[in-house]
Amino acid sequence: MDAGEKEQTPWYERRVQTHAPEVLGWLQRRFPEVKDPENLVQEALLRVWRKLSHEPEEGSPRAFLFVTARNLALDELRRNKIISMDSITEIEGLLVSMNETTAADDAAAKQELELLKLAIQSLPERCRQVFNLRKIHGLSQKEIAAKMGIAEHTVEVQIANGMRRCAEFLRKYDLP
Repeated sequence: MDAGEKEQTPWYERRVQTHAPEVLGWLQRRFPEVKDPENLVQEALLRVWRKLSHEPEEGSPRAFLFVTARNLALDELRRNKIISMDSITEIEGLLVSMNETTAADDAAAKQELELLKLAIQSLPERCRQVFNLRKIHGLSQKEIAAKMGIAEHTVEVQIANGMRRCAEFLRKYDLP
């Protein structure tokens, strides 16, 4: 372990690793079909460690851990095709439990929204203005062009740039 890792270890233990039991409980409730949730938590901790040991902290490490664990669980479910078609009553039961939200689900959703807000705030000024007018306020490209005094093509380019930059920002946190 080098000096940089020794300096980061207490921070990592305090800000990330302490949430492992909470993430494990949340995974077990939210994804009961996952075969080895402890392994998923360890994998999520490892990915967060790798990411945060190379890049400065942005946003919430706790949220990053929850999102990473969720994505790993979803990947496993997709790979294993866990949901069986044995009986319609079992499927209905799964749908009911999927619609129930827990405090951890709400916290993870809130953290994802915070990350999206940070992604939008990281956009250049004009790009952010165009992006907000289109995606938040629902204005058409023509309305945005008239309001801002720019060409419709410029609006289209700015929206595409905003989407691309937000996607790149969110990919840092393993969000789709």
